[in-house]
Amino acid sequence: MQRIVECVPNFSEGRRPAVVDQIVAAIQSAGGVTLLDKEMDANHNRAVVTFVGDPESCAEAAFRGAKKAAELIDLTRHTGEHPRIGATDVCPFIPISGVTNDECVALARRLAQRVAEELKIPTYLYELAAIRPDRTDLAVIRRGEFEVLKDEIKTKPERKPDYGPSELHPTAGAMVIGARFPLVAYNVNLNTPNVDIAKKIAKALRFKDGGFRFCKSLGFEIKEKNCAQVSINMTNYSGTGLHRAFEFVKREAERYGVGVLESEIIGLVPQQALIDAAAWYLQLDSFNPHQMLETKLAHAGKPMVDWLEDLAAPTPAPGGGSASALAGSVGASLLAMVCGLTAGKKGYEAAQEDMAARKAALDSMRARFHALIDKDAAAFDKVMAAFKLPKSTDDEKARRTAAIQEATRVACDVPLEVMALAVEALEHGLAVAEKGNKNSITDTGVGAMQLETALRGASLNVQINLPSIKDEAFVSDRKARLTKLLEHGRELARAVEKAVAQSMAS
Repeated sequence: MQRIVECVPNFSEGRRPAVVDQIVAAIQSAGGVTLLDKEMDANHNRAVVTFVGDPESCAEAAFRGAKKAAELIDLTRHTGEHPRIGATDVCPFIPISGVTNDECVALARRLAQRVAEELKIPTYLYELAAIRPDRTDLAVIRRGEFEVLKDEIKTKPERKPDYGPSELHPTAGAMVIGARFPLVAYNVNLNTPNVDIAKKIAKALRFKDGGFRFCKSLGFEIKEKNCAQVSINMTNYSGTGLHRAFEFVKREAERYGVGVLESEIIGLVPQQALIDAAAWYLQLDSFNPHQMLETKLAHAGKPMVDWLEDLAAPTPAPGGGSASALAGSVGASLLAMVCGLTAGKKGYEAAQEDMAARKAALDSMRARFHALIDKDAAAFDKVMAAFKLPKSTDDEKARRTAAIQEATRVACDVPLEVMALAVEALEHGLAVAEKGNKNSITDTGVGAMQLETALRGASLNVQINLPSIKDEAFVSDRKARLTKLLEHGRELARAVEKAVAQSMAS
């Protein structure tokens, strides 16, 4: 699975297209990223840029964009409706495929440190990347905006940045960096210019004032349309749907004798958010996204069949290591299925919360196993590439040897990740076998068998690579890990096998 991160930096410039174009060019100069969207709003005086790529490329692109913005944007001359504390005001990383939340958190923290050190711009961490619990909320960090923060950052300990000096950059201010769930920027425009009404509705809507969970909202005046706007950031569209926010704004507006003029989405939106809204309004209670023509067409290429063709091809990779990770993904998927068939079923009320929590954990593991399929093949490719390095001179020989050793260490550690993940999933498997839906007990058994295959198959890849590594401490440590994981995993697999047998016999 390709490792993809989405990055959505917000820049405090929405009135000068030439400036935004230069920032976007700087982002694209990093290479390895694809620009998906660029939105400019003159009233908010803000631009939202969306791009995707592998994690490191996204981090480099974000840094270059922030650097260019610091050169071109002067906050002492900036005015606009939207709160801001920096030229690059906020920069979130969002995991899309083959990447975990934790990896995006680490990416955000590395970028925050680099921006502070190299650009001399103080940085704050928010949402999942926050070091301080009170800073998970972006509004807390931006309180008072640039004009207030430039004094308080020097005098108030609670406003000290996570990285960098306790003093704003004179023109670029500060920067907020984080990791989060995909956010939907959703605005509802009212057929009145009375901004006080929009502010009252926004207060009733937002979570911190008693409104909807995952909803942040403010009221603005949109002069070019002669209307007031309820501007909403939906931080988890599956937790609170767009349709619920829209209906609430509509009802609240009626209380003040006004109506909804229109609504709009800024930037990109996950397809599922719109499907949820359509299904709610049309009362499609039994609707399945796989009924959509586009969904069927997207899966018509049978990517798994193509991958199996690659596996069967006379090439070294993908090979047994990738196949072991695939087995792990199959095993975790089966266990997740049984958890889903247990939660909410009559007779399993006592296990409902436990099974729901385990399903969430196993769903995450499925994605991690998927990422390891390609990660294992990539590790092997790096070993082969290292062996192909030139070796004509002593320096070239030394570099080649070092590269081979480093690549081989990685080729050991990736299958160890598979083993550790398989053991973690087997621990859930034992609980599923004991408390899960008995009508699906054979699925639990097959899931555990697949996970044991992942465990034992990955162990072979570790064992074949260890003799080539000259670092005795590394070898000793990995052998110990290998033995511990194998022993514990086999014990769990036998325990699941026993529980399955007992359930089938009863």
